[in-house]
Amino acid sequence: MSPQKKIAFLITHGSEEMEAVITIDVLRRGGLHVDVVGVQTGGESVVRCSRGVKIQPDFVLNVANPGQDINPNKYDAVVLPGGQPGSDTFASDEQVLTILNTFFDAGKVVAAICAAPLALKAARLYEKRSLSITSYPATKSKLEDSFDYNDLDNVVVDGNLVTSKGPGTAVFFALKLVEILHSGEKAKEVKDALALPC
Repeated sequence: MSPQKKIAFLITHGSEEMEAVITIDVLRRGGLHVDVVGVQTGGESVVRCSRGVKIQPDFVLNVANPGQDINPNKYDAVVLPGGQPGSDTFASDEQVLTILNTFFDAGKVVAAICAAPLALKAARLYEKRSLSITSYPATKSKLEDSFDYNDLDNVVVDGNLVTSKGPGTAVFFALKLVEILHSGEKAKEVKDALALPC
């Protein structure tokens, strides 16, 4: 039996709580190990999400050794939820941008939902190759100049890059990650257990 895949799920003040909680929950139901990692928490033990829900990270990025506690030797994927100002925080944080580039270059899964693809642009992943993505519709104008923007699909997979539209697509985003990181059979098992209507 192959070892359990590990995911670094980044979260910061102003992250979208539906995208965070739903995605983390579905990933764990799918047999994946998820570490919730705080970014720019200001020394606080909990992260205050965009609608006031508080989430306690498993650990916080090490400021003394930027990015050293998250690397593709320890993890199989990095995932970013959207929400504001959380997405802007990710896009302006050098540790996060380094992590995104390191994982992408290593062929590990890089996933972002809602407004979080703004960090993919800030990391200049589009310079590596032509990339198809989607995002929260309101961010399209900020992304379509750098990416092949997909309006039609709720989840877009381009190689090791996975993106999705927003809170309403979080379950499908997470199920796609379960499919990629575990198996299609496991994704179907989780989907059936959730009693999704479609």
